[in-house]
Amino acid sequence: MKKKLFGLLMGLFLLSGCGKVSEKDVLNKFMKDVENTKSYYLEGKLDIVNNEDIYTYDVKASYNKDNYYKVELINTVNSHEQIILRNDTGVYVISPKINKSFKFQSDWPYNNSQVYLLGPIVNDIKNDDSKKVEKKDDGFKITVGANYPNNPKLSHEEIFLDKKGNILKVVVLNSDGNNEITMTFNKIDYGKKFDDNYFELREIIDVQDDNSNENINNQNENNNSNDNSNTNSDDKTKQTSTIEDVIYPMYLPVNTYLTNTEKVDKDNGERLILTFDGDNPFMLIEETVSYEKEHLIVPTYGDLELMASSVATLNDNSVNWIDNNIEYYVVSDKLSKSELLNIARSISVLPVSK
Repeated sequence: MKKKLFGLLMGLFLLSGCGKVSEKDVLNKFMKDVENTKSYYLEGKLDIVNNEDIYTYDVKASYNKDNYYKVELINTVNSHEQIILRNDTGVYVISPKINKSFKFQSDWPYNNSQVYLLGPIVNDIKNDDSKKVEKKDDGFKITVGANYPNNPKLSHEEIFLDKKGNILKVVVLNSDGNNEITMTFNKIDYGKKFDDNYFELREIIDVQDDNSNENINNQNENNNSNDNSNTNSDDKTKQTSTIEDVIYPMYLPVNTYLTNTEKVDKDNGERLILTFDGDNPFMLIEETVSYEKEHLIVPTYGDLELMASSVATLNDNSVNWIDNNIEYYVVSDKLSKSELLNIARSISVLPVSK
């Protein structure tokens, strides 16, 4: 016990200012803190720039050994909440207010940079042999390459540590040097103890049975409700039964133009289909969503992609996401994933026209 206490005091002594503390010492301390911990809990604020707007999330992230993760993201503008969960059964993106989740077999969070999780940040540092470490008045800045395969304009990250090796924030910049994403850490609790069922889906949302509840998305949007009159309680989202405004993408691929707009009725709402033709054709689908009476788990193929206002599902020919009680799909068998995301990111939640 005395040896452990002596070692701890010596570590604090070295980082407290008695003796020169090098950039390498501070960086190594941060990396060892992350690599040696078996669990952590953190809180912070995530800002994402989209065109001229800034979207802000309140973030709570939890990690436990054996690759268990839970990330809670709440959009501060419209209170839209999504939870990303990883446990033994898969990766889930959960929308509690509509009682629905998407289930993935995914490498998340290890398939690209994740500014709100400590392990992937350390991996970005370790994977960049040309990283740059600079001393600042209040600490240190580490510049490393960013890993965003579907958004190549995000070129590098700046990781800020204080003089004791505690992480303060991460800034992701584009190739022009402009800030695109900023994660500010307000609290980190290493060695956090979690309940045994903390990372189970049923602890987040009412699930009767994980296997029996995995219904394919199009299997029945309609078993859920001939009568939605009871779903409008305080703890559930208000049903959006009509699409009042057409939301157009602000970005279109070269030689591509809108050719048709069609609105169709669903059993419990509306669907709007916008068809774009030309050299790079695609379809944009906007449809209303409502609270599912029984929790719906949708098996999904693809990757998770954090957009400005929501977590999206991206695969080879489509990207879809939910925002403000409307579900969006951009679909094309010709466009690349990057182009699909460029279109999706240009769709503002603010209506352009009716």
